[in-house]
Amino acid sequence: MLGYVCKYTPMELFEAMDTEITRLEPSVTDFNHADTLMHANICSYTKAVLEDVMEHDYEGVILTTCCDSIRRLYDTLKSQFPDKFFFLLDIPRKFNDFAVALYERQLKQMLTEYEAFSGKTLDLKRFVSMMQNKAALKKQENTRMSSSAVSEKGNGQKLNIGIMGARCNNEIRQLLVDRGANLLFDLTCTGLARDFSITEDQVLHSYAAALLNQIPCMRMLKAANREHFLDGFTDRLDGIIYHTVKFCDSYSYEYADFRQRLDLPILLVETDSTRQCAGQVRTRVEAFMEELKVKKGLSLTGEKQMIKRKGDTVYTLGIDSGSTSTNTVILDENRQIKAFSVVRTGAKSSQSADAALADVLKKAGLNREDISLIVSTGYGRVSIPFADKNVTEISCHGKGAHLLFPDVHTILDIGGQDSKAIRLNDNGEVADFVMNDKCAAGTGRFLEMMARSLEISIDELGPVSLQSKENIEISSMCSVFAESEVISLIAQNKEIADIAHGIHKAIAGKAMSLLKRVGLNPGYMMTGGVAKNPGVVAVLEEQLGEKLHIYEEPEIVGALGAALYGLEEIL
Repeated sequence: MLGYVCKYTPMELFEAMDTEITRLEPSVTDFNHADTLMHANICSYTKAVLEDVMEHDYEGVILTTCCDSIRRLYDTLKSQFPDKFFFLLDIPRKFNDFAVALYERQLKQMLTEYEAFSGKTLDLKRFVSMMQNKAALKKQENTRMSSSAVSEKGNGQKLNIGIMGARCNNEIRQLLVDRGANLLFDLTCTGLARDFSITEDQVLHSYAAALLNQIPCMRMLKAANREHFLDGFTDRLDGIIYHTVKFCDSYSYEYADFRQRLDLPILLVETDSTRQCAGQVRTRVEAFMEELKVKKGLSLTGEKQMIKRKGDTVYTLGIDSGSTSTNTVILDENRQIKAFSVVRTGAKSSQSADAALADVLKKAGLNREDISLIVSTGYGRVSIPFADKNVTEISCHGKGAHLLFPDVHTILDIGGQDSKAIRLNDNGEVADFVMNDKCAAGTGRFLEMMARSLEISIDELGPVSLQSKENIEISSMCSVFAESEVISLIAQNKEIADIAHGIHKAIAGKAMSLLKRVGLNPGYMMTGGVAKNPGVVAVLEEQLGEKLHIYEEPEIVGALGAALYGLEEIL
């Protein structure tokens, strides 16, 4: 089996020779081989492809000259696997007769080398027949899609979403489909239309022309007008997910340009091809879909399933499964909190959820059968078997914050492993949001590590910092580097209070950058466990020039919002 990475790859030629060829969608846990064999500045996608090839027995890989990283990948693969087949196709940046002739020559050279490697021979008549059959099937598919598009245009119960950018993996596409969205288009370099027309007299020439005449990627000269490919969809398009590889500048520039010029909601999703980012990607995509549903007037939890029975009191339960704590809230039909619980999340989120459920029911004096609906939220929301529905923590924090403080427009949520800034409209609906990346810098975990370095408890860290007299700067937000800085300051005999204050200033600076990305709209609230730290709160209020709304139990705001979503579904 051969692998490939680019839509300009002539995969049909290999299929006509009965060679299985598959698009590489690497999802790795580390870059151990790549860090040894490649330069540190090579992009994460390229490193992940190398890891994928090292782990699987591919016959070879067809690469294209997308960028310098892919060129370096080709060199590395050739040196590491001299007995396998690797070919680097040099893609012309233009589409004209000369470019087509150049690419046709590339295809012939590739075929010559592969035939010598494999012993197989390309039958051009068979190739033409295969392409004609594919064209006929594609025509039928386009007819069905056109009919479906007409019917879906008037269907206000589904979201119409398009994908743009680069190298979007199938997990995101499947997530959209599973969540009931209509995927109108995929214009990324992995969204292959392959609607080719091949002539029988100049087979390879017409095939090369068809390959080069696809929707241009960012390395092509025609890429300047890529937004015009949306013209046929804007009347029914609800939003765009723009996917790119982390630190891939060319696509990042296009996203920034589209966000400024297109009057459409756009979500940027940057991935590094590691499995560790899957949870945050799911949260971002689902929260974006929930934001679009609110704008379209759709329910976030689906169709109403239950009817309040006369004479009964309705109770709903919200459970927020986070990395540090699992929080539960029970609401009655008057939106009053019947009971809440905060339980430390252990090694298994499902066991912590069971413990939190038992604790909150005991505090409320209720049985499981008394709860009409359970809505889960947080990173572990999909792993709670007793939940009836799930909603992202983005939407739930907005819902809970608006119930507690209706004048709130901007929320800062700092939890155990991530930070979020959420902007609400006047109705308490999520208008925009941003999240930190998968690094835990500036979160509860970060503070716990700093407290250990200072040999004080996490509860002491905030009050101690309020006694600071010297202004100390902590330059790094990386937990490892920051810990080294703290140890160095301890060696300099600096006061613990001053070091703690410097740590809190660093966290506040990172939080302010998140808030500025959604807009500093007065009416601020802080949620999450870090909101209990008076040192962080004091620095943030100083930088904002305004007091923060903080609920007495800031960890339960998300669970409160989840319970409220359940209550609104019933009543």
